[in-house]
Amino acid sequence: MILAIDVYYIENRAKTVGILFEYWTDTKSDINAVISDYQDNIEPYQSGQFYRRELPCIMSLLKKIDLSSVSVIVIDGYVQLAEGKMGLGGHLYNSLNKSIPIIGVAKKPFAGNSPYLIEVVRGESKHPLYITAIGTPLEDAAANIKLMAGKYRMPDLLSFLDQQTKLFKSETVV
Repeated sequence: MILAIDVYYIENRAKTVGILFEYWTDTKSDINAVISDYQDNIEPYQSGQFYRRELPCIMSLLKKIDLSSVSVIVIDGYVQLAEGKMGLGGHLYNSLNKSIPIIGVAKKPFAGNSPYLIEVVRGESKHPLYITAIGTPLEDAAANIKLMAGKYRMPDLLSFLDQQTKLFKSETVV
């Protein structure tokens, strides 16, 4: 199974959502499961230390999933930053004892990490997605993200995942 994860924040609270699917070409109707987790007292954002805020949310969600069936995890963010410094995905990989490959899909460039990524242009978009990976060849990771269903820049399943996290706005009083 492939697990894609995203987190959305409101103040110091977070909703983490994971979707499980079997094939890179799967569509929304093929999703095997949608799993959610909520956390309070989230660390504030710190530039260059994003993982401190997001990793605890992801680890909490992972407690609800049988990881023995997960072959790869896709995150919204970077695996590697500038000069080989670990991003969220790298920290997640290490937290999982390097047992599950991690693919990072980012929408915005990060200065200085171009040696560690492949830009993937999907659909008719002029803007690439920035793909990083650990535990799997970067070329394979980029090819798999390009292969995902959807005619726009962002694959349909990752857009659906993003929408699921943002439902948090209507689930809670701001």
